[in-house]
Amino acid sequence: MYGIIIIIKKIINLKINMEKYKNGRYPNDKLKICVSGAAETGHCGLDAFEKGKALGREIVRHNAILITGATTGFPFWVATGAKEENGISIGFSPASTEEEHLEFYRLPLEYMDVIIYTGFGYSGRNLILTRSSDAIIIGCGRIGTINEFTVAFEDGKPIGVLEGDWETDEVIKHLIKASNRINDKVIFDSDPKALVERVIEKVMIEKASRGRIYRNGEGVGAADPNNLIK
Repeated sequence: MYGIIIIIKKIINLKINMEKYKNGRYPNDKLKICVSGAAETGHCGLDAFEKGKALGREIVRHNAILITGATTGFPFWVATGAKEENGISIGFSPASTEEEHLEFYRLPLEYMDVIIYTGFGYSGRNLILTRSSDAIIIGCGRIGTINEFTVAFEDGKPIGVLEGDWETDEVIKHLIKASNRINDKVIFDSDPKALVERVIEKVMIEKASRGRIYRNGEGVGAADPNNLIK
């Protein structure tokens, strides 16, 4: 009986905290939602543009900050939707300077409030932006998107996968099946609003428990999986 009471209390507290986040009661602790997707979108289908913008709008409507790879294509469309709702959009660039960002990588400056120039190229940038986020949402993507998915998957982060007129969601389903790893933190949905709500609910469940903490005593190298609290 005592265990049931504790579970009920956790559910009540979770609902209260979700409303506080949604209503902006915690202005200095907004959730950070990373959206990963293809910079080149010729394979994405006709609905990718509208679904991308809708995803950005919903992230802002749920009082979260949008995190992207400061790139073109699907993440750029999501950032456009986020700014339509006057939200906060942060980009993590593979470049080390604004000049390199524009002239070498040929990436945009628009629809981002802050651009962080990592200087680590695409693969290093992918690691930083996923680690900096509370959850990852995958749209139409290519190999870089799969890279970001695998980082989030290995870290045990909540992951939303947007289904649409593209094959990325099917590729991810195949990867999960072939991984021989059980993971209940990956959510599939074709509706941007529903997907954002479900991902945020998953994040809040994690925050209501102990959260995700890396304990690396020497502070060097990758986190030991045995010390990763999931």
